[in-house]
Amino acid sequence: MHIRDDERDDEGKKARRRAFLVQYLEQNRYISIEEIASRFAVTTQTARRDIVALELEGKVRRLHGGAVASTPIDPTVYRQRRIANAQAKDAIGAAVARLVPDNASVFLDTGTTCEAVARALIDHKALRVVTYSLRVASTLSDRTDFTIAMPGGFVRQVDGGVFSQASAEFIQAFKFDFVVISVSGIDEDGDIGDDDYAEVAAVRAAMMQAGRVILAIDSSKFGRRGLVRLGSLEDIDLLVTEAAPVGDLARVAEKMGVELHLARLELA
Repeated sequence: MHIRDDERDDEGKKARRRAFLVQYLEQNRYISIEEIASRFAVTTQTARRDIVALELEGKVRRLHGGAVASTPIDPTVYRQRRIANAQAKDAIGAAVARLVPDNASVFLDTGTTCEAVARALIDHKALRVVTYSLRVASTLSDRTDFTIAMPGGFVRQVDGGVFSQASAEFIQAFKFDFVVISVSGIDEDGDIGDDDYAEVAAVRAAMMQAGRVILAIDSSKFGRRGLVRLGSLEDIDLLVTEAAPVGDLARVAEKMGVELHLARLELA
């Protein structure tokens, strides 16, 4: 019986291949099954086994057709995000909450701004919420008249995000009155992006099912470029922030028909 080289995969070769995959993902965030098979001249079945093994070790997360780095957000960076612009984020959260009526169906993204939105939604009634953020779900879970749904998967400890290969498929099963998202940046061309391929896939799935899409970000994100493109301001219905964009970004937002809502900052 003929045995393929990759089926005689010795432990040393396997360990070197998997170590390279982890290193590659730290630098490039995402790799497809086909690219793994091509780079190492192995079958796609072997490539999938590598990804499954690395996911069990907590080093990568599987996505449909590939894998992403397990911890793309540095814990120190995330703690800084939680502290930075906290007042603006609370004001943005309150402004978003005013746009969402009782009894609405809502998708809430992960991240510190959407956590502020969740805190502001506590006084609403009978919301139906889908999120992949444990922190958002925990904030809302004391309300017994809320319905809260989450995909299963692996928990990213740094921010409580929950991801699996089936996250996007889970989210696509729902329809939303409002999809509330936050991103790493909006560049001068009006492109919106994030730093995590898995998050972008989940958010895109939600946006496809949205009545209205609300982008909730503080003004420090203006002019920044996320690693992974999510879409553009053309895909957004409302931009909620504490300070209006200026210059080229302001002109692009106006041209793309984005409705601007300015959050009211409380004076000390």
